[in-house]
Amino acid sequence: MAVLDDGAWQAIWLTLELAGLTTVLLLVIATPLAWWLSQTRSRWRAPIGALVTLPLVLPPTVLGFYLLVLMGPQGPLGQLTLALGWGTLSFTFTGLLIGSIVFSLPFAVQPIQHAFEAIGPRPLEAAATLRASPLDAFFTVALPLARPGLLTAAILSFAHTVGEFGVVLMIGGNIPGQTRVVSTQIYGHVEAMEYAQAHWLAGGMVAFSFVILLCLSLLKRGGGSFVR
Repeated sequence: MAVLDDGAWQAIWLTLELAGLTTVLLLVIATPLAWWLSQTRSRWRAPIGALVTLPLVLPPTVLGFYLLVLMGPQGPLGQLTLALGWGTLSFTFTGLLIGSIVFSLPFAVQPIQHAFEAIGPRPLEAAATLRASPLDAFFTVALPLARPGLLTAAILSFAHTVGEFGVVLMIGGNIPGQTRVVSTQIYGHVEAMEYAQAHWLAGGMVAFSFVILLCLSLLKRGGGSFVR
């Protein structure tokens, strides 16, 4: 018998696709949000910061439940997608992607925000004296200096998405080839008492997690981690 069957490989590739897309989209979303949180003095900073951090403290099943309601036929997002002829997003890969972005948002925003805060005002003031516009200063000064924070955010976002279980099970179910990822594949093997197959996938997850922690440790040793 093969160590990993076709279903396991299918779940692995789907997991990597989900984690990769989630990481790219999170960097696009989290970078301007983190910049705003690090620079603004608005009274909305604390509530928005708390909202971004909420997935860290909410049980994944609670978050998954409300996302499922939001995407369902009676939810506002579900009604919008139905009106556009797209159907509902629950139990689809797109729904999983949206849930993963929400669930992993703090793992992307916080390292980038701390990186921006660590820069301080002086480099940006120096850029302003050289007549750089705020947008130019952001792209030529702030982003390069925050690169270690961006790298940390990418690593954490990817790893956190790979390890998702509660949210993906609530939103996507466990549909082979569509929403079945590694974590739900392991769950299915355990339910079926197929412990040998579960061991291989679970062991791979342990090894993956160790490599991620090692990378973050090396990044921190190099002075590049902004995770608090």
